[in-house]
Amino acid sequence: MVEAISMAEIEERANRLGVDLSRLDLDSITLPPGEDFGIISDDDEDVLRDEEPMQFESGFGNVIVVDNLPVVPPEKFAKLEGVISKIYGQIGTIKKNGLWMPKNPENQKSVGYCFIEYTTPEEAELAREKTNGYKLDKSHIFIVNLFDDIDKYMKVPDKWAPPETKPYTPGENLHQWLMDEKARDQFVIRAGSDTEVMWNDPRQLKPELVYRRTFWTESFVQWSPLGTYLATVHRQGAAVWGGANTFNRLKRYAHPQVKLIDFSPGEKYLVTCSSHEPSNPRDTQKVVLNIFDVRTEKSMRDFKGNADEFGIGGAGGVSGISWPTFRWGGGKDDRYFARLGRNMISVYETETFSLIDKKSIKVDSVMDFSWSPADPILALFVPELGGGNQPARVSLVQIPGKEELRQKNLFSVSDCQMYWQSNGDYLAVKVDRYTKTKKSTYTGFELFRIKERDIPIEVLELDNKNDKIIAFAWEPKGHRFAVIHGDSPRPDISFYSMRTAQHTGRVSKLTTLKGKQANALFWSPAGRFILLAGLKGFNGQLEFYNVDELETMATGEHFMATDVEWDPTGRYVATSVTSVHEMENGFNIWSFSGKLLYRIPRDHFFQMKLLLMNFEAY
Repeated sequence: MVEAISMAEIEERANRLGVDLSRLDLDSITLPPGEDFGIISDDDEDVLRDEEPMQFESGFGNVIVVDNLPVVPPEKFAKLEGVISKIYGQIGTIKKNGLWMPKNPENQKSVGYCFIEYTTPEEAELAREKTNGYKLDKSHIFIVNLFDDIDKYMKVPDKWAPPETKPYTPGENLHQWLMDEKARDQFVIRAGSDTEVMWNDPRQLKPELVYRRTFWTESFVQWSPLGTYLATVHRQGAAVWGGANTFNRLKRYAHPQVKLIDFSPGEKYLVTCSSHEPSNPRDTQKVVLNIFDVRTEKSMRDFKGNADEFGIGGAGGVSGISWPTFRWGGGKDDRYFARLGRNMISVYETETFSLIDKKSIKVDSVMDFSWSPADPILALFVPELGGGNQPARVSLVQIPGKEELRQKNLFSVSDCQMYWQSNGDYLAVKVDRYTKTKKSTYTGFELFRIKERDIPIEVLELDNKNDKIIAFAWEPKGHRFAVIHGDSPRPDISFYSMRTAQHTGRVSKLTTLKGKQANALFWSPAGRFILLAGLKGFNGQLEFYNVDELETMATGEHFMATDVEWDPTGRYVATSVTSVHEMENGFNIWSFSGKLLYRIPRDHFFQMKLLLMNFEAY
């Protein structure tokens, strides 16, 4: 890169060399052919555009102007500044010396407006939205604008002119992959420095490359729930891409050092999360979460705090953060999201991104909750309290009214896990209970029939109630479920139905498969078929089972397999060995009936994701 020098240095150097700059014709100077001296021309920008890092907004995009403030004398300046700082400091981080109130030079009074500089443009935009029209008192209602908008308003011409009509240019069809002539499915893999999108082409017994890009992400990639976007993660934030073959960048979301992302079920919103080491080792890690509107790139709300505030409940993410921190409810309309806190569940609605009724649901010692996949119903679990004097309980709560629909008290509970059926018809609660001696536990299931009158509950205990439960899974959109139970290395697998021929309201056992090398269950998205898999320590044993006929269709093996995914139609299954193992990296594609279609070995194989989506959404 060429080093820049000042004009004064140029003039001094010209005088020393006896050069008259006024007679110099710069337009007559040409560079040698093929030489650019490190200076990028306009023509080169398109070539380098895809390689340039994500840029943040520049200028005064993070500054707001707050008008219609009280006009006060100098002795009341500090008090007014304190009030303004308290209001606007709740919305975002105000930079040091970032609040400035001009004075009238004649009387030293304030002039009725101030400037506030935030750390990010998103905070400034949020402050404008939240406080424009804020009523400080009867005489002072705030008028808030972005500083950059002031310049825009000043340039508005006095006379109106009709806007220029631009021809409509249709965008690329982001669902073009649904119209593939061969009805194939797409998947994405990451191996080494490459990320590749491919068609699964079982007829050709190999995948067909759609798009490849080197260093496409610095962390991982993720399909959106309905298959519209492919998201990538970078140091500057997240981005989404889409299209038939080109995968152009559609949107990007500025969030420095983002580590985790999560889409809402209907793809309307994207949650991003980062954690930052404190400057003082005595302090805890700082966590920042943003919720973006996917289409507009706009930050709808952010949440900031210490890591321990976001580590309550659920599985640990980066630095102990519970992930996903926000769980979405209300079906595919993305109407609600909720977060577990200490002795409360905070439920927000996306119309205003504020708490329902402006307050959280207070529940002492609540440990976990989950949403129905189809309805705005919360299932929450509270453990035993008072040394066992107050029983544990599972409650169903209707949102937004917060009415309790059903409650079940549970005694001698050591642990509890909740599993919703995909249509929200049933809820299975796995309850581990202490024996009378308190030296061991046994397991049973509480089965809630959500759609039936008064929500009846059935209790299910295994034939040997002391069996350890290794895995549980509902049949998608169905009434059956499977349980792996017993001791390793050869546990049993039992299948149950929530229906029987004589008593439709009774749970019944269909069959038990004895001594299987399996520790994971993977139902086909269409139901009926299930893959019984022995992952990791079970060395990749696979059994393809037909639950309708209660018979094994095929067995196979993918040595050291770490992951299993069905394609969304239920026709094919992918098994893979990621780079957690140094050997045998790559993936296999199987038919639903267990026929191995093809193997693809890949060194440094990090990730494979099939394009998972809900066809009923279209």
